[in-house]
Parts: sequence; structure tokens; C-alpha cells
Amino acid sequence: MAGVLAYENLLDHGACGDFFLDDDNLSPRPHSQSMDESSVPESVGVFEGPEKTLEVCFLPGVGRERGCRDLTRAQLDTMLTEARCTILSHISNAHLDAYVLSESSLFVYPFKVVIKTCGRTTLLRCVRPLVDAATKAAEFGGLGLKLEWVGYSRKNYAFPDEQPSPHTSFGEELAYLRAHRDVEKDADEDGGLDRSVGGAAAAAAFDGQGYVLGPITGDHWFVYVADQCERPAASATERTINIMMFDLGEDVRDAFYLKPGEKGDLRSAARAMTARSGLGALIPSSSHLDDHAFAPCGYSMNALCFESYTTVHVTPEASCSYASFETNTALKGYASLVKNVLAVFKPKKVVLTLFADEAGLAELPKHATFDGLPKLDINPLGTYHRNDLSLLHVEHDCVCMMANYSLHDKNSPHKRRDSPYRDVDRAGHVGSLQ
Repeated sequence: MAGVLAYENLLDHGACGDFFLDDDNLSPRPHSQSMDESSVPESVGVFEGPEKTLEVCFLPGVGRERGCRDLTRAQLDTMLTEARCTILSHISNAHLDAYVLSESSLFVYPFKVVIKTCGRTTLLRCVRPLVDAATKAAEFGGLGLKLEWVGYSRKNYAFPDEQPSPHTSFGEELAYLRAHRDVEKDADEDGGLDRSVGGAAAAAAFDGQGYVLGPITGDHWFVYVADQCERPAASATERTINIMMFDLGEDVRDAFYLKPGEKGDLRSAARAMTARSGLGALIPSSSHLDDHAFAPCGYSMNALCFESYTTVHVTPEASCSYASFETNTALKGYASLVKNVLAVFKPKKVVLTLFADEAGLAELPKHATFDGLPKLDINPLGTYHRNDLSLLHVEHDCVCMMANYSLHDKNSPHKRRDSPYRDVDRAGHVGSLQ
């Protein structure tokens, strides 16, 4: 595939180190996965593909040397039960652990945890068990870590009425996150923080702000950041790009349905999906893959290369087809990667987001991100035109960027189109921020 070698050459590292694989559970996942049987069932035929993302960071050098990687399987299961998802399989290398979940992915570094969940999951309910287990003092059986950064983000919902609490709206999510600040303060007053590391600092780590990027009347991106880092800003150079794709090509959707004879071995079925979709060509050959197929359709994949991850999730149903491709690999530019991903999935509509440390962006040439990509020519599909672009600096040194693109074939003029993914009430008015 054209451009794939260029993508590999953009990587800042070579081979990807030691690798370990553990298949924890190869059972199929229903898209209506729910661990709360009393909740309202999900509507038939719709599924919220775009993921909610939670990132929690701790101060390096405080607590156990392996940090969050010393969380036990029982602790992880307890945390994920709160989010209404389960671990299906997991791989590890010298830098991090990656878990394929029944609803997306989990990445565990020594001092950072990234959780992505889709559908009707209750991701934010992970926060309390994670922070408790990580920050509890070692003498009380904890890891002795110090909380310093909390981030949460998601795209606006396609089916907002399907979401359970605390995810019914961005306002409710903000209130839920900020309530942890008050819980920590109350514990401090009661003398309960002698069991945790950081005390008042842990409370301050939830004293964040919420932001919205993109048009409220179309596709937009919600971001919450609570930054209590005291390290020099120049020491943080991370950046994560997420390519969210909607209305996938029919042949693409078909590639992620189980074929006759594949239902008995979902691991082999996943490998077949990776190959026949062309997705395997997007992943550097030195990466370690953990791909998973679902019955009767659907796909998830994690790939590790040194300290970087790539994760892909596909919902192929025609009524709500969606795919996401996310990586925190340090690239020298993003045009080749984005074009190659679009060539594989052939979506009609694309939402690009970038979450980066300011120092990480400073490493890139000018306009190396999608602020320098007003259009994307993908042969023979046509041209993706950028409809809008938003950029925002939040907290001390965090940069958020979002762009919406739509596909126009070569025989049709470029015309800006409203997104079908908008929060509108029955009267046609823009509703609450959901």
C-alpha cells in the first residue's frame, strides 16, 4: 500500500522489544454488553461506537517501581466491572501492558493508565477504584503512588438517550469528576488521607475544567483536564492522534463479519479480518499484535512497539458503522498515516483529534498535524475536505486539536454538510451538551 513504508520510516524507534501474550477470555461479546441487569436495555440496531477515554497519571519516582503495572488482575477486574466491561486478552512488553476489553481497550504503564470504552459503558466509575488502589500507602496494601493528572474526553453521542449515568451529558460527567475532589477533601478533614499518598494534592488533581472543541451544531469533542504536574513542561513530549471514521464502505464492513467456518476460532478469525481488511499493512511490522474478533461481527486490536500503542476498533453494522484508529507513537508527521488509514476504511465522514503536550508539538515541523491538511486526496475514493478546525490550549501545557472532514468524489463539488451525529431534540433545537 502506498505510503505505508513512509509511515514506518516516521517512527522514532526500531524493533519493539520483548513480548508476552495471554488469552484471558475468547468468548464473543454482545454489543449490548451490560453488567447492570437492572439498567434500561440498549436499543436494538444501534451502538455507540466512538469511545470515551480516561487517562490517569501519577508522579514518576513515587511509590512502587513498577507502579500501576503491579495492580493485580483482581483489582483490574473490580475496576472494569464498574465500567461494565471485561478483559478478553492481554499482551505485555518491557514498557506497558495492553488489554483488549469487551468494549475497547486498557493500557497500563508504570505511572499512567489509559482506558477506552464504547457503547453504554460507565467508564468514569473506574476512577475511584483505580485511584484508591494506586494511591493507598504501601503499609496499607496500596502502591503508594501520587496522583498528578486526570484527563477525560469523548466525541458527542450519536445516541445520547442510550447512555446511563454518569454519562447522560457532559455536564453530568463534569459534576461526577469534580465530586471526587470533594470526596478527597472530606477524607482529609476526617483524617482518612493518612492511608493515601498526596492528600490534598489528590483532591486538587480533580479540580479540572471542561472544554468543547468543534461546532456545537455538528460533530464536537468534549475534553476535561485536571493538571497538577509540577515537572518542567519541556519534559513531557507525548502526543496521541485518534482517527474516528463513520459510514464505512460496504466492502470494508463486510471484512469484519465472521465468515463460514470462523465462529469456532475467534483468534484465527481476527487474524483473517486483519489480513483481508488491509489493516495489517497499517501497523509497523515490528509491532506485537493482539487482535480479537467478535460474533457475529466486530473487531478490536492492540499493538505495542516499545512504549507506544496503537489500537483499532470496528463496529461494522450498517446502521451505525464506525471505526477508530488511535496511536501515541511519536511520528514526525501525520499526513501519511491519516491517508493510509482512510484508504483502508473508506469512511464518508472523519473526525480527527490530537491530544499533545506542547513540547511534543514543538518537535514537529510547522503544519505537520492536520492544521496543515485542508484536504486529503485519496485515490480512487476522492477528496476529503476539512469542514472545520479547532485548536485549544488547556491547563499549563496541553494542546487539543480537532478537525472534521467529509468525503466528496471527484464528480461532486465541495459542499459543507451538517453531521447526522448531532444532539437535537424533537423540535429541532440543539439540546444540552451530550
